[in-house]
Amino acid sequence: MSNTPIELKGSSFTLSVVHLHDSRPEIIQQALEEKIAQAPAFLKHAPVVLNVASLEATVNWQQIQQAVVATGLHVVGISGCKDASLKAAITHAGLPLLNEGKEKREREVAVPVPVPETVSVAAPSTQTRFIDTPIRSGQRIYAQNSDLIVASHVSAGAELIADGNIHIYGMMRGRALAGASGNTDTHIFCTHLNAELVSIAGEYRLSDEIPTEYYGKAIRLNLIKGALFFQPLY
Repeated sequence: MSNTPIELKGSSFTLSVVHLHDSRPEIIQQALEEKIAQAPAFLKHAPVVLNVASLEATVNWQQIQQAVVATGLHVVGISGCKDASLKAAITHAGLPLLNEGKEKREREVAVPVPVPETVSVAAPSTQTRFIDTPIRSGQRIYAQNSDLIVASHVSAGAELIADGNIHIYGMMRGRALAGASGNTDTHIFCTHLNAELVSIAGEYRLSDEIPTEYYGKAIRLNLIKGALFFQPLY
């Protein structure tokens, strides 16, 4: 047993970075709520970093912070801040200012100003992330802008997230979220479905909502007319 009451160790975490392109609190809150609705299991109550590099007009930081917190997100830090008065307001609020070096390792979630008659199209996946070891409870695997292939078992309490398709060649007991960036053309392929949750582009079902005829079976899952559709894999 250590003789000291605490230990300070380095570690790394996957965080969402919300890039603010508008200083109006009501617009920020609306845009965030729309993002969360697309992937509630992924973003709801998530810790986030706010990037304020694009904010040039007069900023009411207290109102912006309240708007973000009102969506259920937890602000853990601020990045990209260059304005001295804004830095002072952020520091007064008790939030840490992160340097540019850390931003390169953060996962980005852009929050643009909504524009009428504009349709957002998710970028196609061009890569594949492959994992051939078991995914244990508490682990979260995120395949950004790519498909995810897991050639092993996924334990309950584990989470697979991909902007593209997800393939699980083993027992699937955790959570699988494909099309995390909003791509509705993605699929989930699983050889043995016992999942806690499955989701495509924010449309999800919990374990007790998965049709009994597909539970424990090999399945293919996709969206048809906005609804999750299950069918046998073989």
